[in-house]
Parts: sequence; C-alpha cells; structure tokens
Amino acid sequence: MTEKKEMSTKYDPHAVEQGRYQQWLDQGLFKPSGDKKAKPYSIVIPPPNVTGKLHLGHAWDTTLQDMLIRQKRMQGYDTLWLPGMDHAGIATQAKVEAKLREKGISRYDLGREKFVKQVWEWKDEYADVIHKQWAKLGLSLDYARERFTLDDGLSKAVKKVFVTLYNKGLIYRGEYIINWDPQAQTALSDIEVIHKDDKGAFYHVKYPFVNEEDTFNGNHYIEIATTRPETMMGDTAVAVNPSDERYKELVGKELVLPLQGRHIPIIADQYVDPEFGTGMVKITPAHDPNDFNVGNRHNLARINTMNKDATMNENAGKYEGMDRFVARKAMVKDLQDQGYLISIDPIVHSVGHSERTGVQVEARLSTQWFVKMKDLANLALENQKSDQKVNFIPERFEHTFTQWMENAHDWVISRQLWWGHQIPAWYNKQTGETYVGETAPKDIENWEQDPDVLDTWFSSALWPFSTMGWPDEDAPDFKRYFPTSTLVTGYDIIFFWVSRMIFQSLEFTGKPPFKDVLLHGLIRDEQGRKMSKSLGNGIDPMDVINKYGADALRWFLSQGSTAGQDIRFSYDKMDAAWNFINKIWNASRYVIMNLGEMTQPVLPDQSKWNLTDKWILSRLNETVKQVTHFFDTYDFGEAGRALYTFIWDDFCDWYIEMSKEILTGDDEEAKANTRNILAYVLDQTLRLLQPIMPFVTEELWQAMPHEGASIVTAAYPVEHAQLADRQAENDMAHLIDLIKAVRNIRADANAPMSSSVDLLVKTDNADLKTLFETNHEYIERFCHPAKFEIGADLEIPKLAMSAVITDAEVYIPLAELVDLNDEADRLQKEVDKYTGEVNRSIKKLGNERFVANAPAEVVDSERQKQTDYEAKLTATKQRLESLKNAQ
Repeated sequence: MTEKKEMSTKYDPHAVEQGRYQQWLDQGLFKPSGDKKAKPYSIVIPPPNVTGKLHLGHAWDTTLQDMLIRQKRMQGYDTLWLPGMDHAGIATQAKVEAKLREKGISRYDLGREKFVKQVWEWKDEYADVIHKQWAKLGLSLDYARERFTLDDGLSKAVKKVFVTLYNKGLIYRGEYIINWDPQAQTALSDIEVIHKDDKGAFYHVKYPFVNEEDTFNGNHYIEIATTRPETMMGDTAVAVNPSDERYKELVGKELVLPLQGRHIPIIADQYVDPEFGTGMVKITPAHDPNDFNVGNRHNLARINTMNKDATMNENAGKYEGMDRFVARKAMVKDLQDQGYLISIDPIVHSVGHSERTGVQVEARLSTQWFVKMKDLANLALENQKSDQKVNFIPERFEHTFTQWMENAHDWVISRQLWWGHQIPAWYNKQTGETYVGETAPKDIENWEQDPDVLDTWFSSALWPFSTMGWPDEDAPDFKRYFPTSTLVTGYDIIFFWVSRMIFQSLEFTGKPPFKDVLLHGLIRDEQGRKMSKSLGNGIDPMDVINKYGADALRWFLSQGSTAGQDIRFSYDKMDAAWNFINKIWNASRYVIMNLGEMTQPVLPDQSKWNLTDKWILSRLNETVKQVTHFFDTYDFGEAGRALYTFIWDDFCDWYIEMSKEILTGDDEEAKANTRNILAYVLDQTLRLLQPIMPFVTEELWQAMPHEGASIVTAAYPVEHAQLADRQAENDMAHLIDLIKAVRNIRADANAPMSSSVDLLVKTDNADLKTLFETNHEYIERFCHPAKFEIGADLEIPKLAMSAVITDAEVYIPLAELVDLNDEADRLQKEVDKYTGEVNRSIKKLGNERFVANAPAEVVDSERQKQTDYEAKLTATKQRLESLKNAQ
C-alpha cells in the first residue's frame, strides 16, 4: 500500500488525471498478459483518419471499446486492443491540396514524390494530435502493436489481396460509367456519393426530324425533356419503350441533334418507362450509367464531352473550355435563340455530391479497376447462415447488412490520387501488355506502373487480419488473437467498412473478422441536430475533458449507450456526471478517513454482520451480477443505471449514513466490522467502475488499503452466492420505507428533521414489529422520536399526520403544526394515487398476452404490487374516514 496522502474535499479531475496515463504506460499495463492459459479477447480500433482531430463520435466509439477491454483484462482474459490510423486517401489528399491552394500551388507543381512527402508530414502532425487525444481519454491501447494503413506490413497484405483477386478473375479493368469528383478528379464508389435536393429545371427541347416529311402530332419535331442540357453534345440516340403504341411508327427514324447538327436514330429499349414524362428519352452513353447500358445493347458511340475538371472538351464544339454550369446557361440561351427551346419548368431534384469535397458528382465514362461483388457478397450471406455468423447488435442491423450484400454492385476500387496504395499493375511501354504482381517486373525500364491508387476502404477492409501479421498465417498475433472478439463502430459505415471486412476476411482467412459487431448511433446536439461545421454546433471532446475531466465524459458516453441509438450531448448531463463523481469522491474520502491503520479489508465472519451489513453486501452482489450481465449484452446504459442506484442510493445515502451510528459508538468490534465492510464494498465498487472511470478509480484505490500495482489489472468482482440475502433486502426496504415516511411527514408539516416527535407505528405483523424494535438505533438516528411505540392496538390521536407503508401505518401527532383540512387533502391525494396504481395492476394482469408471455417472476412481482397497493389503499381510506369523523 502506498503512503497515505491528504485527499481534497472536492473532486478535481485535473489533479487526478495529471501524469496517470504515462504511469500506466510505464508499467506496461495495457499489453496482453501473455498467459497462454487465459482466453484471448481482442479488439482492433476502427482506425481514425489522419485528416484532423478526433470528434465526440470518436470519443464515444473508443470509450465503449476501452470499457470492454478494461473489464475483460480485469476478468483475466489475455486482452489485446490494437491501435492504428487510416491514411484516408481522398480526405487527406483534399486537405493537403487545400492547404497548398492557399499558397497558390497545386500538386502538379510539386510532382508526385514531393507531394506525397508533404502528405506524410501532414500525417505525422495529425497522428501526434490523435495520440495525445487517446491519452486524454485514457484509452488502454497496446501502442507496441500500432499500425497504419500505409505501413509496409499492410502494404504487403494489400498487394497480396489485389493480385489474388485479379488472378481469380474477381478484379478486372474496364471502361464504365463511374461517379466522378471533378474537384478531387477521382472516381468515387456509390457510397461515397451523398444525394441532396438541389434546385434545377426540366428543359423541354425540340429534336427535329432529318426527313422534313416526317411528323409527330402534326409537328416536324419530337419533344425531349432534360435536366442536363450541357450533356446534349454527347447524345447518340433517342429511345422509346418497344411496347409503347404511341411511338411504334417513329422507331428507326432519324433526328437532328440541336446545336450540333449530327443525325441520331430513334431506338426501342425496355429501359424507357412509358409512364415517365413523354415516354421519350435522349441517350447519352458517356454521361449516364443507364444510357451506357442502352448504348452497349445498341452499339451506340460513346461521346465524352467533358474534361476531368468538368469543363467542356473538344466534343462540345463552341462550348469547349467552359465550366459545365456556364456551358448549360450558354446552351439554353442558344436553344432559345435558335427556336429549339419549348419551355423551362423549375424543379427540385436529388443530385449526387461528393462526400469528401461537396461538389456535384458527374457520371463519367472512364477506365477503372473493379471488384466483382457477386461471389464475395454470396460468401458473406452464406456465412450468416452458419454457426460462425457475425452477431449484429442490435439485431436489426443484420437486415441492413444482408440487404446491402444482396444488392451489391461491382466496386470501383481505383482512385485518381497520389496518396494511397498504388495499384500493383504495370503496362508494357511497347506492347501495352498488362502485368499484375506483388513485385515490379524485372525489366522495369520497359514498364509503366498504373498511376492510380486503391480506394481507402480496400486496405481498411483488411484491417482486422492484416494488422495481426497476415499474410503470414503463422504470425503469433494472427494465430492468437484472430478472429477478433468485438468490433465497435457506427451504424453509418455498415456499407463502407463492416460489410467489406466481412467478405474480405472470409475470402482470405476462411473466418469472419470478428464475433460481434456493436453498432452505435450518432452524437447530436441538445436540439437533436447532427453536429456539423455549417451549423457551428460541433463539440471538441478535449474541451469537455478540460472542463469536467475524462471520467465525466466517459460516464456520460456510457450512459447514452443504447445500442444502435443516437444520443444528445448536453452540458447539463456533463454537470450531472461531474456531480456523480464528486459524490463517489466524497463517499470514498469518508471511508478512507475512517479506516485507520487497516492494511487490507477483510470481511468479518458472517455471524457478526448486522442487518445493514447483510443488506449492503447483498445489494453489492446483485449489482455485480447486473453490471456483468449488462456488459456481456453490451447494454452499458443499464449497467450504468445499476451502478448509479447502488452507489448513490444504497451505499452513500443509506449504508454510509447508517455506519456513522456505529463508528461514533463505543463497540470496538462493531466499529472494526463496519470499517472492513465499508472498505470491502468501496474496493469492489471502484473495481466495477474502473472500466468506465479509470482515472478517479485508480486515484481512490491507491489511497485505500489494497494489494497490487494498479486497479487496471486488479480482479473484477464476481458474484458470490453466500452474499445474496433476500430477507435482509426485504427487511431493509421496510426500515427505509419507515424512515422515508417519517421524513416526508416532517417535510409536509414543515417540522425540522432535528426536532423530536412522537412516532407511532400500527401493525399486526409480528416480524415487522420485531424488525423495527431490533433496529431501533437507526430509527432513533434518522427519525428522532421523543417516544416510539409499535403495536397492533395503539390509540391514535385524532390530530396526527400519517403515512401508509407495507403492512403498517405510521402516525406522528403534530396537533400544533397540522391543519386537519390540509391533512385530509393530503390523504385524499394518497387515496387517488393508490387507486390509480391498483387499477393499473388490475389492467396489466387482465392482459392475457402479458400474463402468458412475460417471465413468471415479472408476473408474480406485479401480483405482489397489486396486493401491496390494495392494502395501502384500504389503510389510507380508513385513516381518511377517521379523520373526517374527528372533525
């Protein structure tokens, strides 16, 4: 035990946390135990992007992981929590390019090598920031195993996966319509596109017939509506549905493309919806994915009219060099001037925007690398039917996952960036032959490597096993800690990350990457809004820690944790969290100050326990049982509620207060027993709290008698059958009910708690009479009776205040303080309250579905409540009647 130091009278998180994290690191407490007999438990951190500081969502995510790993470590598991960060291709490159733009420089001015060097410098700077934030949060990570998605080991894994999938025919290169970010100038996968409502218009345009003798509805043109006139120069056909009787005669005829003069055919294709608009659509194969497929079926030309930066190219004629939106205005004016424009109808429509840069996405014809998804998706779907399925918490998200896998499109994995894993494909400078391999061709001078990099999610999909040493399947960590135990992440990246980790892991290791995936929601502001820069409502977790301490923030985050649900941040909740820790601090201070020279708490023999001892130990035992169960089922909010109730109500408000009666007495043996029980309960409570509040529990544990270097590696409390005592809990509940009843009566009568009053308890329950008589010292301490009488045949004065508790009526004669009418009004309110409770129970027990489906103990409990409320109602009615008669 360390030397005692004076404890402050108020919880000061800065003093408590100062230097503590470094001590834990110096002691090596976060490393796996290495105990081969212990069961392994592992978590890999969802690697944060090296794009900036961590936000509250990261704090929530990592706090839940830390709680799990800390509890398992204390329970004797061989635990590994592996840290790391993600290079975050587009996001990080966009940040560095924006920084360069402020200096008037582009990445092309620097060249690839120098630009990538700048990004590494950015990465090092923000990795350092993230490390400091992890430390402030108290995360028990094993830094010796830290990984980065661009480190050598992970790069080796990425190349292995790419080459293997390519050789199996699951990776291919082809020209397809993809989502294109004109600012970042790179391809995007479908899930990197966010759809927003934008103001737009339907432009109704005349497409004249080539043959002047052709007409439709008496006109020498047909009417086409488009939202994107800037793509018209890429039109190669107009399509109608083959079953649309209105247009059968038109199929095969030719039209003149307005502003350009090229001739395009009218074709029939099932893609066209006869019910939408006019039932005629222009086909632009190089600028629309559906049109691309139509063009393939009809051998139409693919005419790309835009450059990579969304300016118009040489195929756009006179509009070449214009920005796409400038070109739109110019074309609309020319259509109007040349008599082609029929009308403009303003609309609001859903338009895709880049998740990273925010600019409007273009559908662009491009040669890209793709992963064939059908076989890999089926692998993931089949696994969910097996005994090694991934457990989704909450379960409803499994449906989200399977729905996504059932509808997975081929995944575009190439990105036109310089920051990332460069694609391991080379093209022969003379023959154009493609070589794909984990190493470069030997005659490298004859080859040119594909300049593109892989989608960030391609490497992070391998995170759970690549970080453990794979592709070396004999790597010690891979053999010991893979598959991992639990993944904790937000429900918003099931598609991006969770699904991809599952199918890649199954494909390359034959196992799912984790047993459980715990999905949490988003942190919102007090008004329920998503935190964002535009709203200015973001909260920096480091600011919260500076004000309240890490433990208070962690407590708030654990309390908001109902799996799959969003939570709202508020400073009122942070105030409450700090107050709770202050309550724990002051209770601990009281206990520690009263322990004297104790070196180690030892529970006294059971024969020496009084009622309050039996009760608090039984309540502690039940709390251990509940908290362990709720941690096992990831119900951290309920675990926190069980802890809060036990600590604040049972331990602080009752046991500690009742212990003062003994500690200020003369019975030395009783005092020693109480000190030991106080110390034991506090020790066990601090251990229960440690996964959630690591800093303050360490500080308090070190200040009291203990064995071991740190509470971080102390044994977690376990349930002890011999401590469970239902009788003591019932007896104590009666005693507390009596004390509360007297306090409430005093409060209603404005009688000071310190003043002496006569206390009469009317009951014909012999056990209750014995209980109250045996524990009269507590009744005297908390009720201050001048006279205390208990029995079945007491003479009750007419002018008295009363309360009904289970199996008893409580009376305090307060003739000079109480107005009979006020007391009658109060009793009537009690009658109304108990009537409502009785009716509620009757209704609940009359519900056949409840009785049939609820657990037997729940139904029995409800029946007991009804009996209790009925007895209280009868007694209160009788008291009200007698009071009225007295008047």
